[in-house]
Amino acid sequence: MSQKFGNAFLGKPPRKGGAVIPEIPSGRVAPAQNPVERRQTYSKVFRWRLPEGQTQSPAAVEVIGTFTNWQKVPLMRDGVLGAWYVTLHHLHCGRMHHYMLLVDGQPVRDKHCDGLAVPHGPQEEQYQLMTDRGPRVLMLFSQAK
Repeated sequence: MSQKFGNAFLGKPPRKGGAVIPEIPSGRVAPAQNPVERRQTYSKVFRWRLPEGQTQSPAAVEVIGTFTNWQKVPLMRDGVLGAWYVTLHHLHCGRMHHYMLLVDGQPVRDKHCDGLAVPHGPQEEQYQLMTDRGPRVLMLFSQAK
């Protein structure tokens, strides 16, 4: 009886419905053919304020970047704080995004950016900033929770 009991636990269990995952000769399991990929996303608030000493408000403040497909997104003005802001949702995690803030169509520095990057491609070159080290765009490192 003990032999029957041992064989019951040592043998492969019978397969019941569901997807069959093929075995690779080495004993590892093959990856699924079409995995359902769920990318983590996050939200980001972009803000801009008038520089010290500047009193004239711009007509438009916008953000543009890889996360907007290089389409301009306007920032809203908060009259109480004297700042412009927008919250963008569903930014992909696990990658670096390039972007620019535009004030009346001209690129400006974002003191809250994660760094500067060399522009790649015509969209980025169109909105680049000139720095001591050459043309640059702003960087946003994606975050994962």
